Order: sequence, then C-alpha cells, then structure tokens
Amino acid sequence: MAHPLPDQLADVRETIAGGSTPVSPEPDWFELNGTRRSLPADHSQRLIDHLRADLRQFGTKEGCRQGDCGSCTVIVDGDARYACLIPVGQVAGRRVVTVEGLAEGTRCGGRLQHAFLAHQAVQCGFCTPGMLTAAAAAIDAGEVSDRASARAAIDGVLCRCTGYQKIVDAVTEAGCGAAARCVTPPPSDGPSVGVPLTRLDGPEKVDGSQRFGADGYPADSLFLRAVRNPHHRTRFVFGDLDAFVRAHPGVHRVLTHADVPGMNLHGVATPYMDQPVLPETEARHHLEAVALVVGERGAIAALDLDCFPVNWEPLTPVLAIADAVLDDSPLLHADRPGNVLIEGHVRRGDPERAMQRARHVVSATFESSFVEHAYLEPEAGWARRVGDTIEIHSSTQAPHPHRADLARILAVAPEQVRVVATAVGGGFGGKLDMTVQPLLAIAAWHLDRPVAMVLSREESMATSTKRHPGRMTSSMAADADGRLHAVTFDGDFNTGAFASWGTAVANRVPVHAGGPYVIPHYAARARAIHTHVTAAGAFRGFGVPQTTMSQEQLIDELAFTAGIDPLEFRAMNALRPGDTLPTGQVLDDSVGLVACLDALRPAWRDAHARVATLNAAAPGHLRHGVGMAAFFYGCGNTALPNPSTVRFGIRPDGTIVLHQGAVDAGQGANTVIPQIAADALGVPVDRLHFVGPDTSVTPDCGRTSASRQTFITGRAAFLAGTTLRHRLLAFAGASSDARISADARGVAVDGKVLDLRALPVDAHGYVIAAEESFDPPTTSLDASGQGSPYATYAFGAQMAEVAVDCDSGRVRVLKVVAAHDVGKMVNPTLLEGQIEGAVAQGIGMALMEKYHPGRYNNLHDYLIPTVHDMPDVQSIFIEAPTAVGPYGAKGIGEPALVPTAAAILNAIHHATGVRIREAPATPDVVRVALAARKAPSTRR
Repeated sequence: MAHPLPDQLADVRETIAGGSTPVSPEPDWFELNGTRRSLPADHSQRLIDHLRADLRQFGTKEGCRQGDCGSCTVIVDGDARYACLIPVGQVAGRRVVTVEGLAEGTRCGGRLQHAFLAHQAVQCGFCTPGMLTAAAAAIDAGEVSDRASARAAIDGVLCRCTGYQKIVDAVTEAGCGAAARCVTPPPSDGPSVGVPLTRLDGPEKVDGSQRFGADGYPADSLFLRAVRNPHHRTRFVFGDLDAFVRAHPGVHRVLTHADVPGMNLHGVATPYMDQPVLPETEARHHLEAVALVVGERGAIAALDLDCFPVNWEPLTPVLAIADAVLDDSPLLHADRPGNVLIEGHVRRGDPERAMQRARHVVSATFESSFVEHAYLEPEAGWARRVGDTIEIHSSTQAPHPHRADLARILAVAPEQVRVVATAVGGGFGGKLDMTVQPLLAIAAWHLDRPVAMVLSREESMATSTKRHPGRMTSSMAADADGRLHAVTFDGDFNTGAFASWGTAVANRVPVHAGGPYVIPHYAARARAIHTHVTAAGAFRGFGVPQTTMSQEQLIDELAFTAGIDPLEFRAMNALRPGDTLPTGQVLDDSVGLVACLDALRPAWRDAHARVATLNAAAPGHLRHGVGMAAFFYGCGNTALPNPSTVRFGIRPDGTIVLHQGAVDAGQGANTVIPQIAADALGVPVDRLHFVGPDTSVTPDCGRTSASRQTFITGRAAFLAGTTLRHRLLAFAGASSDARISADARGVAVDGKVLDLRALPVDAHGYVIAAEESFDPPTTSLDASGQGSPYATYAFGAQMAEVAVDCDSGRVRVLKVVAAHDVGKMVNPTLLEGQIEGAVAQGIGMALMEKYHPGRYNNLHDYLIPTVHDMPDVQSIFIEAPTAVGPYGAKGIGEPALVPTAAAILNAIHHATGVRIREAPATPDVVRVALAARKAPSTRR
C-alpha cells in the first residue's frame, strides 16, 4: 500500500537550524527511471505535476489529487508512494520509478507486466500504472507470498472496472509463482472467435504509453477553469469581467453564454436538448458551470475564483421527486408540466382483475439512491482550432454524436468538427454525455492556441451524470400452483436538472419491470422527473438494475408464499423460445434463461447446505444466507434505430486495415471487434491494422452503450469482413472456400501472393474495400407499449452468499456465481472480466454507494468496493446463439450488472429474515430493519 512520503531530511534541517556542524546541501536532482533529472525551482510543487506537466511523463495517472484512489502510485527508493501527495523537493537525491521504467527499474517489473496481460488483469487501464507500481514494490520487497498478501500489496489502489480478481491472480503469480488461474494465449493462426486472446491493446496499457483525456495535450496549451454555481439553484449576474482579466496576469479571457457561437443547448436526443453550454442567468444544479476562465497553466492553477465578479442570488430548489411534482413547484423547463420529462407505459391483459382472482399476491415499495459512476479517470480533453475546423481530443463514449452536438454549438457543418476519442478511463455510461467537450470547443474557437481542461474529482462527481434513483411500487400475483398471472409496476425516477438519458430509462424500465417471466396480465409505468440536482443519465443498465432490486425480491416473496424454492419458482415461470413478452413480442430467437438456472442449480443446493452448516456453528449474531436473482435485458436502444458502420480495406502493399469507431472503455471492443472481423475475412487477427474512433477516418459506430457494440458493431464488422472476402476472392478468381493469408509479402490466396499495385486506389487509400452497416430489426412501441423494442435479449441469473453481522449491520459478500446467456463467447476471459467488474459495482450499489447531491464528494467520502470487499466470483457462460448477432453473440457489459444487487438483498433476507426496501443496505439500514422485526426468522 502506498503512503505519503515521510520527510527523511527533517533531521538534517534540524541540525542546520541548531547551528551544528554544517552538512552538505540537499541534492538538486532526483533519478527518474534511471536518468538523473534536475529538480524544479519550486520544491513545493507536487511530484505528479512535475512528472506530467514539466517532464511530460504521462504514464502516472491522477484520479483524485488527495491520495484516495492510488492511480498516481510511484516507487521512491523501493517504496510505493502517492505522487499526488509528495512535494517534489522530497525526492531530492532519491530514485523514482514510474510505470514507464518498471521493466528496467525493478526486479519483477517485466514479469509483472506480462502477468497482467496473460491474466487479462487490465480493462480501461487507467488504474493499471498504479496497480503495477504498488505491486512491484511489494514483490521486490518480498512481501507477496499468497493471495492475501497480493491483495494487501494493491489495497491502496482503487479499480472500478475489473473487480480485482484477475489483478490479484496476476500479482500472486508474479510474486510467488502460484499456479495461474487463467492464462490467455497470444493471437495465433486460425479462428479468433471463441479463443481467449490477450487484449490487442494490452501492451500500451501496461507500459504507460496509453493516452487518456488529460495526457498528450500540446505543450503550448492554455488551460480552462469553470466558475461554478455554489447553490442548488441560483440566479446570477456578472460584474466587470474585463477588469478581472486585467487584474490577473496570465489570464487571457473569460467566456460566458454570450461567447457560444451557435446553439447554447445540447443533449442526448435532439428533441430533448435542454442543457446549456453556459447558462444565461439561472443555474439549475450545484456546481453547474456558468463561466470559463482561460489562461496559462500556472495562472489558472493559482487562481482564486472566490474573487470572480459574480453575484449569486439563491432560489428555492426542488430536490426530491415528491416535491417536484407538486402543483406549486417551480418548473425546471417551461414546456414540461409537473416537471415530468417523459412517461413510459407497457400494458397487456387485465392485471387489476387478475390480481383480484389470484391465490397469492405480494406488494412492496422500494427506493434506490443516486449512484456515482466513480470511473477513475476524471473528465478531460484538449482542443485546437485549425482554420475553420475544430479538433477535440477527449475521453468520450460517443464521438460521432458529440460531433453533431458540437457542430450545432459552433454553428458549423459537422465536417468542420473532428472528434478523436482518447483512451477512456472507465465510462459505464457516464461519458456518453458531454462535459468538457463544449467548453473546450468554444474556448478553442475564440483563442489562437490549443486549450486543455481536466476536471477535479469534486467537479467530476458534482457535475457528471448519475444512476437514476427511483421509488418503485409493485404487486405480483400467482395462482395456487405458483404460476405468475399478473404484475403491476409504478416507478418514478429522479432525472435531475436535464433530460440526459431520462427518456431511455422511462422507456426501458416498463419493458423489463416484470422480469424474465411469462406474465399474461401486465401494467408498468415509469416517469422521469426533473429536480435541481445534477442530471441522472446512463449507468450500466438504464434503470433495470434498480428495478430488478425491487422486482426480484417480490419474486422471492411470491415463491415463499407459494411454498416453492426460489430457483424452481423462477424456472417454472421462465421465458422460453416461443413465449410472448408483455410488449407482445414473440421470442423466436435466443432465450437461454432456463439453461442458466439449470447451470446454477448445483451451486444453489451446495450453498444452502453450506449456509445451514455455518449457521449451526456460528455465534447467534453472525448469520449466513444465500440469494439469487434472474433477469433479461434488451441489447441496443429501446425501439429506436441504432446502426453501426464498419470499413475494411486492403492497401496496395497488402496491408489490411480495419476502421471501426466503437469506443473501448475497458470492455474490450478493441479486441472483440477485430476478432470478429478477422474471422469473417478469414485471416488471423494479428494480421489486421486497427484504426480506432476518430470522426475524420472512422465511420459512425454509434455510442458505446446499451450493450450494443459486440452485438451491433460486431455484426457490422462481420458483414464488412464477409464482403471484403468475397471481393478479394473474386479478384483472385478463387473459390469461396479458398484460404486467405497475409504476411510481409502481402496478401495471398491459396498461397499465391496477389499483385494489388495496379489496382485503382479509392479515397481512403484502398484497392479493395468494403463498408457495411447493421441496424438491428426493431419496431416502435405504441401507446400501450406494444411492439418489438429489441432484436435480441440477454438472459441470466446470479447467486450470492453473504454473512451478516446482526450487531453491527455489516454485510459481507462471500461468493457470487453468475450464469449468463451470452449467445456466443467471442473472448471468454474478457467476458469473465465483465462479470467480475459488474459484480463489484453490484456490491457497491447493494451495500455502500449513495451519492448526496450538493456535497463536495470525493473518493474518500464516497465509498466504492476495494480489493478486500470482493468475493470469489465464478462465471458460467451459456451459449444460446442469436441469429442476428455476429456468430450468435450478444452484449454483456450491462446484463452482467443487472441481477447482482438483487441477489445480495435476497441473501440478506435468507440470512436474517428481514426485507431491505431501500438501497444501499448500509449497516445503519440493516440495523434498523433488524430492530423492526418482531421475531427471528426460522428460515435457513
């Protein structure tokens, strides 16, 4: 674990101050990765700033600025330290090793980097430098001897993507030579789909060369800081801005709403664009940006914005849903009566009458909280103007949609905006919305130098979108045999100040509120409601994880009421091929839920026996339990077009190039899409050259969201590869089963190298090319929610074992077994990584994570799971191929998270006999629930 560096020169300074024998002055240098470097004049400058800003060594990352996340860990004289807490003067005369020098600067570095690749221990890669340096320091010190000590080695570094399990595997192997849990081979000849290939972009993640939004900005960049609203809702008036600029050397300009060249609005969906780049007179949530100060890096960093000339007049806000819908509440948007953004419905049959006739009926109300994405990389980017075009490099999940929005803001054609997606240090939906991008765009438009902006952790948490909190009331009914007859659901979701993805949540939730079951009579409604808090947006599931926490507890209650085992109750009512959803859609494609439940059954039975044994031996206050939850999830946008386009080409020298604009935010698109494309063409994946998301050279692959990239962009890649193969074989005059190969000599068909140099070259530099699109077949939903909103659905179920301390209320998750229908495994170990990371986020949502709008949050106060919170996670994959996916594959990124929290809450009930009707189930919440029960449960 890394710590602030103690001042080992304090005794020397004390001796000097006391007038004793003179000692040698402090060295004016330090050693960085084997090279002596001069110290800067300002010894109080943080080491992280000197490394990144002065020396432009971007491998060391900064995620929090206060020692909470560990991303900035470096090695100083053999010890792991946080570079964000060390004054650079404290490394005078010392040896510093960063990720760039890890292989040569430590004994285990190269071996450790290899282990991280072999175990797929990297996803987005932002925390990876910190993980590597922390682990290397511990391994070289002889402190890693088993998995427990491997966890201790990295417990000062947070990860939001991986769930830590594969990182612990890698550190354990490198530290003590323990047997590898899952070693992935490098790319080789033969088919790629189904093989656990090492990440194609893995090497740059472990050697420090991967560039994120805050990395690689031009050296002459100006920097931006936002002036932000200190209240929930405020009317404001600016003072003399020119005088402010004159009074602050190094400040070049202040920008306000008046400096927005075009439309001062942006948003996810054009009909609902409602978020200003900079508001004119009223700010609608805490820390909303109202002005920008642009200047030299040092001047901007030192700026005291408390003296900025603005007068704030606080106004009465509405913060809760119940207040927002009152008749006399202020409207956030004049065209949205009752502060209701949108209302989604699905209705089928007569659920009210079915409820009256049912033998078993259960009802409950459940509340969930705002949840912060907590990706380790704060929002960042840089921009520059080149003539009449703007070029923006930023951390984004949506390059082409952002280009369209930015063109409207700048009042230019889309072709005049180039968006380059940097590496994304975690997104989970939070980087679908624009944050720094429009601010960078207007600043670069008005100034003659590049501009850069990096949000602080507090700014990121206060202004980025959140998971929608909801209040959900539902009833479920079954007959005497346990067959589901009816479900009613009513949910209100707090969508915050702006629309963001509130429309997607309100439309998706009613489709999914019944769960993956046959339900003849059904009524579901969901509303997205505005309040004066930061916008709630997309967060891995679009409201379905919250809904599942409510509904899967009711499924358990209905099973117990009917006297049926919870797993068997789910299997009895599970959707099967040919069944009809409440939307009227007939499932004539891949439906793997029953197979998932069958796969879980042995673990379910074993867990019940184990829990009974543990409870018999444990002290009375410590109770063990096991719970499960099932789900289904539509892949892609709800009842809307969401196409992807992929370009594939061969250059005159035989180089094969794949252009695809699907952003890899850690989920593995940079590996999975090439695997699919390579197999469709018929060449090994390591023969492809890859061009990533850049709106000037890659077609539009849509947003990285809704578990659509493997499914939709993967299908487009399959089609492009198939078309390119047909055209290449036609040129060669070869049969359809001919073998294509590629090496330094060029492209060959059945061993004969093709001469491509005489062929005409197209506008993209290719002699043979293919560009294909895929938009999954869906239909819109009518007024009663009838239609086919998704082309395919993911299915699955998870089981969680917990231990509950009934005295403290603390819940610990001991094991999770996850069975998922993925259609077809494209890369099994990347799938495992998605499951393990999702389980970590599900644990956070179930037990600890609650964002409080209006507070200055950070990663010290806002808790996310650490390596010590993670249970053993076992993944089981069911292949029920879908006819519309590439090789039958579906998405996994969002489905993996949907059932976890619900399974944990059901396990708490099994352990204690109490139902938790709110999330997170913090110790206080659990203690209150335990205190309210009248008698201990006898169910074990």
